[in-house]
Amino acid sequence: MKSDRLLSILLLLQTRGLVPAAELAERLDVSVRTIYRDVEALSASGVPVYAERGRHGGIALLPGFRTDVTGLTADESRALFVLAAEGTHAALGLDRALGSALRKVMAALPEPHRPAAELTSRRILVDPDRWLRGPSPAVDLDVLHDAVFTDRRLRLRYRHSGTEAARTYTVDPYGLVVKAGVWYLVADHRGASRLYRADRIRRATVTEDPVRRRAGVELAEVWEVLRRQVEERPAGLRVRARVEASRLDLFVRIHGPHLVREPEPAGEWARVELAFPDVPHTRALLAFGPSLEVLDPPEVRAELARRAAAVLALYGDVSPASDGVPG
Repeated sequence: MKSDRLLSILLLLQTRGLVPAAELAERLDVSVRTIYRDVEALSASGVPVYAERGRHGGIALLPGFRTDVTGLTADESRALFVLAAEGTHAALGLDRALGSALRKVMAALPEPHRPAAELTSRRILVDPDRWLRGPSPAVDLDVLHDAVFTDRRLRLRYRHSGTEAARTYTVDPYGLVVKAGVWYLVADHRGASRLYRADRIRRATVTEDPVRRRAGVELAEVWEVLRRQVEERPAGLRVRARVEASRLDLFVRIHGPHLVREPEPAGEWARVELAFPDVPHTRALLAFGPSLEVLDPPEVRAELARRAAAVLALYGDVSPASDGVPG
C-alpha cells in the first residue's frame, strides 16, 4: 500500500540520511519514477524532504527532522518479539539491552497490538543450536566486536581444525556471523576472504591500523560467497551403505548433509548413498555400530574394520560379567 511505502521511505531516510532514488526503488520494489512521486507526496504532507541531483545525489530529509511514529502493523509487532536464543545476544553483551529495547517498543506499540506481541514472546521460542551438539566452548567476542565496530585490523593467533599449533594472521574484518550457534569472524587475509571460527581464536589483538577492506564489498556479500564454498565443497568419495530402518531418522538427522539422494527403504533396512571428502571422514559412521553396514567402496569397509579392531583391542580383555575394569 502507498501509505506503507511512504512510511518506509520516511524511516529509511531518517535512519540512513541521503539515499539514492535508485536504491530506494530497489528496496521497495517500485520504479524510480514512483519514488519521486512518493517524495512529492511526503513534501505535500509537510515532511521536509528534498532531492539532490547529480552523480552523488539522492533523497534526504532536512537536518534535525525526526518523527516518533512507529507505523508498525500487528504482524510487524509480533515479528519483533519472536526472539533468537538469549545466548546469541549474551555473547555480544546485549542481552539486557535487548530486553530494555523490547520493553520500550512494547510501550510505543498501538494499544490493540500489545496483547498479541506479548503473547508471541511467551508462545514462540527460537533456538539456533543443532541437536546433539554438546556444550559449546566459551567464546570471548569483546575484542572481535571492538575491531568490527571501530574499523581496525586484527592480529589473530588461530588454531585450524585438526591441529594443535596456532598460526598468526593479520586480518581485515568485515563482521561477525553466528550460524547454528557457532560464531565466525569474516575477514580478508591478504585480500582474500576467510572464515575464522571464534572458538578457535587463541588470542586477538586490535591494532592501530585502519581496516583495509575491498571497496564496495559488504559483510552479507562476503558471507554468501564463503557459505557457498563450504556447502559446495567437492566430496569426491561416494559411499553406499545400508541402515536399520529403526535408526534411519536419527541417521538422517546426523548425516543429512552427506546424503546425495533420498534413502531407499527396503524392509528392515534402508539403502543410503553419501559423499565424503576422504576416507578418514567416514569414521563417523562407526557411531551406528551394527545398525549400519558400508557396502562399498572397499577402502571404506577396510578403514572401518581397522578402527573397529582397534576398539576391540582396547576393550577386548573386559568380559561382559566384569565390572569394566581390566585386570
